[in-house]
Amino acid sequence: MTSTQILEDAALALLFTSARSHNGWTGEPVSDAQLQRIYTLASLGPTSANCSPARFVFVRTPEGKQRLAPALSKGNLDKTMSAPVTVIAAWDRRFYDKLPTLFPHTDARSWFTGSPETAHETAFRNASLQAGYLLLAARAVGLDAGPMSGFDKAKVDAAFFEGTDWTANFLINLGHGDASKVFGRLPRLPFDEACLLA
Repeated sequence: MTSTQILEDAALALLFTSARSHNGWTGEPVSDAQLQRIYTLASLGPTSANCSPARFVFVRTPEGKQRLAPALSKGNLDKTMSAPVTVIAAWDRRFYDKLPTLFPHTDARSWFTGSPETAHETAFRNASLQAGYLLLAARAVGLDAGPMSGFDKAKVDAAFFEGTDWTANFLINLGHGDASKVFGRLPRLPFDEACLLA
């Protein structure tokens, strides 16, 4: 693709203009092959020094959902339990241990081992970016998404990440959305209120 090629309106609608955050789901399943494809697409998005700190748990079994349920706020419980998949978008506090593989042409690991603050900021920023890529990848392959906060992070970490360096960021429900349960689109800030030209 060259810089002069742009997406058609139908693709822009799929990703942005007609895409919505979903709160209800049809019974149509999501396959493991679809989840692998979504991750593969999302993994291609850029991160600083290719650090790729995001980690994803695809919660798709009744047992997994029961582990997740106690951490959910009341308003998020039903829509999460009925979603075919709930993604725990997380990040690895020790992401830099993978840098010898991911960024092999220099000792990038040393950039982070001496500064916990730099490591935290880099991991959180880039993992959030990667989770955004994942959401768009899901839409690109025909799934609907419902990203959300509204959960107890400590409970999610205890239920899924005990003894690891992973920690939760936010959740994304995935599946085929029930259009009857979509809320009206809320306002967005106009360019002049949200942007500066410098």
